[in-house]
Amino acid sequence: MAVLKLHIDEFDEVDYDLIAIHSALEDYRLAYFINQKLPIILSKSKDEIGVTTKEGEAFFSKFIFEDLNNDMLWTLIQNKNEFTVRKKSTGQNLFLNTDVEIATKVYLLSELKKVDYFLKIENNTNTFTLEEIIKELKSIDRISTVYAIVPQKIKSKNNLIF
Repeated sequence: MAVLKLHIDEFDEVDYDLIAIHSALEDYRLAYFINQKLPIILSKSKDEIGVTTKEGEAFFSKFIFEDLNNDMLWTLIQNKNEFTVRKKSTGQNLFLNTDVEIATKVYLLSELKKVDYFLKIENNTNTFTLEEIIKELKSIDRISTVYAIVPQKIKSKNNLIF
């Protein structure tokens, strides 16, 4: 009887394109402007992306568009989020044993802290070129810069699996 072996590397294939977006816009406004420039209709997803840190769990909003004609999935994901943690004050100070709120910044991809949003395009089989998409995104006034990222070089790419 033959033995079939599966290697972990077989599941580690990347079948998506990733575009970094730097913008001070709110996520819903950015999605609106992207919908104006690209032939997609991004809408807010009820499911958020949860990332667990040592302080707690952070949630990142996402906007999705499922293109059934081209069998593609477009996802706009925020990279930065801030949440507050309530802790008891410790040490010898005037406010001993009081609750203190501490704001903590969390990143979806921590090695790319300067990126505000990611546009993840799954199953883009020669339907659109990355250069066309980047050119259209750069034409949005409130976006400061846009560029493609090679997903294989990202250490925390498992956060992009959802």
